[in-house]
Amino acid sequence: MIGRNTVNALTTHLLFGLGESRGLAADIARAASIELAPLEERAFEEGEFKLRPLVPVRDRTVFVVQSLAGSADAPVAHRLVRLLFLLFGLRDAGASRTIALVPYLSFARKDRRTQLRDPVNTRYVAQLLESTGLGRLIALDVHNPAALDNAFRIPLDHLSALPMFADHFARRYPGSGLVVASPDVGGIKRVQLFREFLARRLEKDVELAFVEKRRAGGVVSGGTIVGNVAGRTVIVLDDLCATGGTLMRAAAGLREAGAEAVHVAVTHAPLAAGLAALLATDRIAGVVATDSVGTALHGHVPSRHPKLTILPIAPLFAQAVTRIMSGAPLAPLLERWPPADL
Repeated sequence: MIGRNTVNALTTHLLFGLGESRGLAADIARAASIELAPLEERAFEEGEFKLRPLVPVRDRTVFVVQSLAGSADAPVAHRLVRLLFLLFGLRDAGASRTIALVPYLSFARKDRRTQLRDPVNTRYVAQLLESTGLGRLIALDVHNPAALDNAFRIPLDHLSALPMFADHFARRYPGSGLVVASPDVGGIKRVQLFREFLARRLEKDVELAFVEKRRAGGVVSGGTIVGNVAGRTVIVLDDLCATGGTLMRAAAGLREAGAEAVHVAVTHAPLAAGLAALLATDRIAGVVATDSVGTALHGHVPSRHPKLTILPIAPLFAQAVTRIMSGAPLAPLLERWPPADL
């Protein structure tokens, strides 16, 4: 339980963080210059729990932070149910509007039917969240933004780490010779957008490549490189690293095609073993990821690994919070990092 602290009784906005995402919530609150509201969190031996805000929420806009990446002590379903229960409780306590800040949205990859009787998990999660009276959802680099838009009937904001990645690589590699690559055909649009961000920051052209990959019956084949990568530094971009297999195959193919060095940038790394696999291979010179999954990586990947760079997402979400509170648009956050209007 977060200890009771003084929260301005006249404030119209509150921010809560569930225990699994408390560190991230505290960072967001600090960067947004607002106070993290106290929340009672009680766990019972049989696995049940109780969540209770320790300050009045009636007629206030309430932000709730919860990343839905599972860990050994807090599986995905547990995190999701806790988020739902807190949102229901805030509604019952009189909150005028609830806004969920969900850096990693689980079940977002199963957004359509690919065979008979397939579930559409993305839509089910949307219906669960909407049933709480949720007023707005803010997510980060979901697998298929269009599918998520179709699943939800409430306002939904897509934040992206791409401008942050562009800022990072533009500072590290200000010279020419960069190529950005997609590890498969499905990620080409994402990589094209990243190339535009990076080219604007460098004020130089950045070339595009992709790896041809086919998946059938759970078996991945292919590996043809489309694009000129010989003698270039290549940045392989993806929204998510699970086992790391796709990214390692892409890196191997790019090196065999003559790439001088291959770097990987991923927004989400929900499985620590997958990230560790990327760091272990000599085909990858460096890995850049965000901390969207919170503590799911702790204890598996050294925080100071020489090949790993973690970009914090708290400043990005804090910017979204402050802009919502002031009525300012979120669009500048999708164009450049740091945003041009700061």
